[in-house]
Amino acid sequence: MNTPEQSQLGKNSAYIDQYDASLLFPIPRATKRAEIGIADEGKGSVPFFGADLWSAFELSWLNTKGKPQVALAHFTVPCETPNIVESKSFKLYLNSFNNTRFADASAVRDRLRSDISEAVWRGSDRPSTVGVRLVLPEEFDREPVHEIDGLSLDRLDLECTHYSPAPELLTAAFDEAPVSEVLTSNLLKSNCLVTGQPDWGTVQISYSGPQIDQAGLLQYIVSFRNHNEFHEQCVERIFMEVWRRCKPIKLTVYARYTRRGGLDINPFRTSHPSALPPNIRTARQ
Repeated sequence: MNTPEQSQLGKNSAYIDQYDASLLFPIPRATKRAEIGIADEGKGSVPFFGADLWSAFELSWLNTKGKPQVALAHFTVPCETPNIVESKSFKLYLNSFNNTRFADASAVRDRLRSDISEAVWRGSDRPSTVGVRLVLPEEFDREPVHEIDGLSLDRLDLECTHYSPAPELLTAAFDEAPVSEVLTSNLLKSNCLVTGQPDWGTVQISYSGPQIDQAGLLQYIVSFRNHNEFHEQCVERIFMEVWRRCKPIKLTVYARYTRRGGLDINPFRTSHPSALPPNIRTARQ
């Protein structure tokens, strides 16, 4: 089983510029899910739906004449996959396209879909595919920038004293009528599980049920500030702790993290089947 410590994170790495799918480094989701009480066992038996939305801003290859081509790429990785791909290995893998010739953009897209699908579904008895969409230069101007919708928790003037996850801060009004709210914050920050480098994010929490105390929720989001965990793991931890402590009828947690190394990762988890949000970057991304 691959562990984060075995990856290329925090290590000097040779940049391979010829195609090499073996650079992808899958890490099982099950270990970190077990920490938050999810007995996944790699079978997709998780108490939520959703996906990880990746965007790659540094994708290039050569056409058959050796002329460089560029594109943006959007990836959709279902949360049921038994593995995530460690982000540095993803970057090294994309770099391996730089001096490799492909017939056209469709061939690049198909190769990306095949390789990433194999990595994230490795070990599964029912593998599927990931979504891959390339955005070519003539479409760049149609890539929007938009902030996540909702009522900003950051408007609250309050004292923050917890900088490691503190689920005890989460409370809800169980004796009052249920509400439906969409709440956001730009104050989500966590750190890379291996290197400790900061990861900056915006989070949206949509729910129906007992009204969640907004001050406590913001303090809880801030409490991730010194926490070391990958993006996907942080969002699943937030989802499970809000779900258990505030007992909403419906819950969705969506975070958009700023890019590093030309990649951003945006996990989306929801208690009920729903359409994925459009993969639209925020101003900070």
